[in-house]
Amino acid sequence: RVAWWRNPQQIRQVLLFFVFLGGSLVCSETWRYSVAEETEIGSFIGNVVKDIGLGVEDLAARGARVIFDDYKPHLRLDLQTGNLLLNEQPDREALCDLTEPCILHFQVLLENPLQFFRAELWVEDINDHTPTFTNKHILLKISESTAPGTSFQMDSAQDLDVGKNGVQNYTLNPNLHFHLKLQDSEDGRKYPELLLDQPLDREKEPELRLTLTALDGGSPARSGTALVRVLVLDINDNAPQFERSVYEVPIPENSPLDFLVVRVSATDLDAGINGELSYSFSHVSRDIQKTFEIHPIFGEVRLKAFLDFELLQSYTINIQATDGGGLSGKSVILVSVVDVNDNPPEVVVTSLTSPIPENSSPEMVVAVFSLRDQDSGDNGRMVCSIQDNLPFLLKPNFKNFYTLETESPLDRESKAEYIITITVTDMGTPRLKTEHNITVLVSDVNDNAPTFTQTSYTLWVRENNSPALHIGSVSATDTDAGANAQVTYSLLPPPDPLVPLASLVSINPDNGHLFALTSLDYEALRAFEFHVGATDRGSPALSSQALVRVLVADNASAPCTELVPRAAEPGYLVTKVVAVDGDAGQNAWLSYQLLKVRTARLLSERDAPKQRLVVLVKDNGEPPLSASVTLHVLLVDGFSQPYLPAPEAEAAAAAPADPLTVYLVVALASVSSLFLFSVLVFVAVRLCRRAGATSAGRCPVLEGHFPGHLVDVSGTGTLSQSYQYEVCLTGGTGTREFKVLKSVASNHRGSMINVEENSDFLNGFGFN
Repeated sequence: RVAWWRNPQQIRQVLLFFVFLGGSLVCSETWRYSVAEETEIGSFIGNVVKDIGLGVEDLAARGARVIFDDYKPHLRLDLQTGNLLLNEQPDREALCDLTEPCILHFQVLLENPLQFFRAELWVEDINDHTPTFTNKHILLKISESTAPGTSFQMDSAQDLDVGKNGVQNYTLNPNLHFHLKLQDSEDGRKYPELLLDQPLDREKEPELRLTLTALDGGSPARSGTALVRVLVLDINDNAPQFERSVYEVPIPENSPLDFLVVRVSATDLDAGINGELSYSFSHVSRDIQKTFEIHPIFGEVRLKAFLDFELLQSYTINIQATDGGGLSGKSVILVSVVDVNDNPPEVVVTSLTSPIPENSSPEMVVAVFSLRDQDSGDNGRMVCSIQDNLPFLLKPNFKNFYTLETESPLDRESKAEYIITITVTDMGTPRLKTEHNITVLVSDVNDNAPTFTQTSYTLWVRENNSPALHIGSVSATDTDAGANAQVTYSLLPPPDPLVPLASLVSINPDNGHLFALTSLDYEALRAFEFHVGATDRGSPALSSQALVRVLVADNASAPCTELVPRAAEPGYLVTKVVAVDGDAGQNAWLSYQLLKVRTARLLSERDAPKQRLVVLVKDNGEPPLSASVTLHVLLVDGFSQPYLPAPEAEAAAAAPADPLTVYLVVALASVSSLFLFSVLVFVAVRLCRRAGATSAGRCPVLEGHFPGHLVDVSGTGTLSQSYQYEVCLTGGTGTREFKVLKSVASNHRGSMINVEENSDFLNGFGFN
């Protein structure tokens, strides 16, 4: 069964709510559904599609669900039809006890976009319980002097049903002395009283047995009975009287068991047994009997069960004091339960979205949750918050529902995980606090391009390298994650299409290692540059580039060996070093660490026979480039002394001959040939002077050039054939020097270089 109702007053209140809040997510109507208790599971309750005004397909698309205030699944929503079906068999007495009407509040929640619809499920009572008396045997002691019209209270019957299904009437079996009268109690229930119609005569009838029947209003009606025994007593003309007709007692709900609620007291002017009083509860409910007890002699009312303000806030206890003659006095104890802040707030998360992309728009709903505190007043008022400095905010919604939304853009590279602590504090004393953690992960978006560790790289490689030589590496990093951070390297097309970049270098796309594909020649290509790109695997892919400059280094000159006599004077010229630079201008200005190598002092026997000198030359370019040559100087007593090998020659003596050894032998043979040729020229000049064949101070100049192969230093360390000099040996000048007349090479643009030779050095060879 479905019952609809719309209260105009409530509609006006909701409209005002919309005006003050500037809009709301909550429907102003409240739908009412009803179901009889013990209805079978799966029974149809109603259809929300008609109520909401949406299509059936919208239910699943918007994440529709049913949430009861007590968070129990009383109903389930069929997303295919929009029908509300019974999820469990309802028991009105278990759900609401004696509360009438029995209403279960719930909401129909649509998550995307967020919207609430309020509804109520009314559980209707059926007559499934029989009235019962707490005491099946009731004993009444009535004095024979009792006047007709006197009433005697009877305990009321208890029925778990409510409304018309509860106790509606009492009957008494026919008799000559009593009839039944119904009275209304303060809680709206009826209880019976016996009224005396005719005086009793103990001598004629000392005991009466009556049957009291309780009837409910169900169809068919149910009934319960109790036996009433009436003992006729002797005359007792004073009934007990309580000190107060009403006792009002407040009790904190956290009071312990056996807590003294109140001590009642009554007096009776009679003496003897007629003045002895006993205290008891009168027609009290089952809850009172389970919660309180009264001492029959001392009148102390104590707790026998714990109180719970959230279940029941007050109790009305009827008490009576009965003397030995059967007369009784009445009083009422009004117990009000005082709320204590004994329930911490509760956080129930009904929806959570994680992970969320880092490019999410602001006000994206991350979580939906509700708060509940079973206390009342300030003890039940709650304040909700999250940590500061988070890109999230809380927004309150209907009936303690909150949404957690993004406040500002997220950045996974700055923070990939947020642990959001929802802190709920009530306003009670002392305040109770509940913390609930929500973990929100941020998923990556390809918003960062790869970044090289350097904007440009300078790599050096020596000429005549072997192909596929690893000459260096480039490296780039990407702060994204997953495929968005996987970097692939590539060579970018050069701006000059004539540069054969693909034939010079290659790059490993995975690790950025660079390799020279061919053997480089310093004289042909001294430097080249290109760009390297780094691209991630995101969608769309992002990339960056860096400049790579490769400098080709010239091979150093081969070591030279010079002979120096031990008798050489200080300042003796050992040798001269010549260097050339193919650059121009400032880049060709050369500076030597040693230009002319001379002896610094007289040599002695204690000096090592083998000396090693390194001569360094560098240009004035930016960056400066340099080259070096190693000189091996052998100290000899005379040129007739056997030649001492260089240190490298000794180290390689035991090794088999290789191509370098062959080149050294050829070079030594060339030097020896040049030396013999010079001796012959010198002898010829001497003969010429003696014969007077030429005029004084003149010497015939040898025509032609020295053989090119004698002064070749290309790749093996000797001078290139482009550096040839015309030399003559002069006599009579007294200088005894070698002089460089002119450069034969056409491409040499340097100045003339004079190579001086110390006269002592010539004397060492026996020249005069």
